Amino acid sequence: MTQKVLVVEDELLLNQQLTDLLENAGYEAVGVTDGNSAFAAFQDFNPDLVLLDVMLPGKTGIEVCREIRTVSGVPIIMLTAKTEDEHVVEGLEAGADDYILKPMPSFKVLQARIEARLRPMRQSEVSELILGPLVIDVLGHEVRRDGVRVPLTPLEFNLLQTLAEAPKQVFKREDLLKKVWGYHYDADTRLVNVHVQRLRSKIEDDPDNPKIVVTERGVGYKAGQF
Repeated sequence: MTQKVLVVEDELLLNQQLTDLLENAGYEAVGVTDGNSAFAAFQDFNPDLVLLDVMLPGKTGIEVCREIRTVSGVPIIMLTAKTEDEHVVEGLEAGADDYILKPMPSFKVLQARIEARLRPMRQSEVSELILGPLVIDVLGHEVRRDGVRVPLTPLEFNLLQTLAEAPKQVFKREDLLKKVWGYHYDADTRLVNVHVQRLRSKIEDDPDNPKIVVTERGVGYKAGQF
């Protein structure tokens, strides 16, 4: 089945270029040029991935990202100008999985990011993992705490699964970028830090005093010992 990408970008020429390039690469693509119509387009098109510009007329990309996250864990890649670097963390905190700076170095870079986010979830040798109060249903891609489902995005699930499968290992941020994001080159470690914070906000009793996903100061992150 052809995978679908929603492009939310107010620069008409760039929007058209992106949709054309995506369709030439084998995707089905739809373009939207303002924030106010983006969420309705998302519901109508039901995309597999969203490319979302930060600065939009009407609702901002940050607001649109939050709207989408109320109903879906679909991968979201934020598009942001280099002069808007302060929006990167804000976009990630709103629920974006990744970001790329404009002007983009090449379509190949963007396509690689898209393919990484659309790659099927990796297979595991176990069907279930226990991490403290969490039951991680690997086959069902679901996490429960005290019998209650914890809503995680696919990326957050993959991050938690990676840590839980190696409970004694401390993962450097660069290692998590490779295993979870699929990046085999230097990338922004803020991706890891912000997603760990988001994950903690959903699974920890006290995100400021985490017990399930623990920081190893100066190194990275590991699963808590129970």
